Amino acid sequence: MNFVTLGKKIMIVTLVTILPILGKAQQTPLQLTLERAVQIALSENPNVRIADLEIQKKEYAKKTTKSSLYPQIDAVGQYTRTIKKQVMYLDGAFDMTSSMKPMLDGINDVFADNIPGYNKNELYDAITAEQAKVPPVDPDEGIEVGRSNNWSGGFNLNWPVVVPTLWKSLEISSLDVELAVESARSSKINMSNDVKKTYYQVLLAQDSRNVFKQSYDNAVLNYNDIKHKYDQGLVAEFDLIRADVRVKNVKPNLIQAENAVNLTTLSLKALMGIDMDQEIIVEGNLKDYEQNLYSDIIAADTSLANNSDLKQFDIQAEQLQKTLELYKAQYWPTVSISGNYMYMSMNNDFRFKDYKWSPYSTVGLTVSIPIFDGFRKRSDIKQTQVSLEQMKLKREDIVRNLTLSVKNSVSSMTNYVEQVFSTRDAVKQAQKGYEISQKRYDTGMGTLLELNDAELALTQTSLSYNQAIYYYLSAKADLAKTLGLQ
Repeated sequence: MNFVTLGKKIMIVTLVTILPILGKAQQTPLQLTLERAVQIALSENPNVRIADLEIQKKEYAKKTTKSSLYPQIDAVGQYTRTIKKQVMYLDGAFDMTSSMKPMLDGINDVFADNIPGYNKNELYDAITAEQAKVPPVDPDEGIEVGRSNNWSGGFNLNWPVVVPTLWKSLEISSLDVELAVESARSSKINMSNDVKKTYYQVLLAQDSRNVFKQSYDNAVLNYNDIKHKYDQGLVAEFDLIRADVRVKNVKPNLIQAENAVNLTTLSLKALMGIDMDQEIIVEGNLKDYEQNLYSDIIAADTSLANNSDLKQFDIQAEQLQKTLELYKAQYWPTVSISGNYMYMSMNNDFRFKDYKWSPYSTVGLTVSIPIFDGFRKRSDIKQTQVSLEQMKLKREDIVRNLTLSVKNSVSSMTNYVEQVFSTRDAVKQAQKGYEISQKRYDTGMGTLLELNDAELALTQTSLSYNQAIYYYLSAKADLAKTLGLQ
């Protein structure tokens, strides 16, 4: 039984160790085109998602400001314990019986007419007799008023009806949302630009690796051919040594190119926001973009109408204009409605069931008219006007710099197109020269030095051709970013 249990444990440990490895081995590589890479980055990259959440936050901030336009209703309750009661002082004598005599005379007449045996002045005499028993009040001592326990509870209402500054604040909040939306668009444009350029870097690294791989294969093939000829005594040992050195010199370039592919691929994964262990296959090569080079330049729209930086700047300028209007609105009067509905009770004990609650309610209209604040509003208005003038000058400078950036990008694209076509022809000639030198060496009419020079020229022109296309595509991506295009 112990051996069976031990066997089960070993099997479980083995499965736990092997299954993740098998799962990773069976993981399907992700096929990537440029469009799909951009699409994944725009949906998965944290920076883009943060920008989208910023829009929601600004929307809630706008709703918070808007809530101030609605009536504010609060339920309130209060208890107050009187430690020392208020004292009220009365100057002069206060004869309650005399003050009540007209009323008592009327009561006496009613009682005398309706109650048999009732003496007309009986009630008045009885009250006078009781009043005589009460000691006179000293005017200097006063009378304590109120009770020990004071309770109140009910509802308060406050409704700003005319508040110009609040209306302007709401307009500024709306612009905050608009600015957040444009900022999110800018984040997507920047992300798209970064993904495109990194994608092109991967293609450049892959194409460079292929060039060095071809160079390495040619060097190995030449070495094997020369080794065979050397063994037959057809070539000198010097050629064999040179061929061997050539192979060893090309190998580090191939290793570096392979590392460049790995690094650029990792950078692309990071920008896309996917798992770094996810295997990806970047489809295509730089040569695929050659046929559209001229047409892209001709179709390029160099208008700055969609430039995100300029749009954000304009929104900020509009916010500042609204702020100026807000400061001016502080000169306007404000109107608000207030009201309450309350219940009150005052007692000297805590027998709540015997409490008597008395309701009362009020409604009020408040009008506030600003008169003097030490010239604060005037200073705020002047300061904001100066800021608006500064922003006007800054916008002119931004437009000039953006226009220069567009012209530089278009000029760079044109130059790189010329380089692409020039190096493309050079690659064809270098390939033909290498084939000729290969045949000359095989027939004994050429030297190994000529063959190595021809192979080196082919490698350099191929790399230059790929780099020219890459630089063109990078300039194109930067132009799209400046124009506010994804």
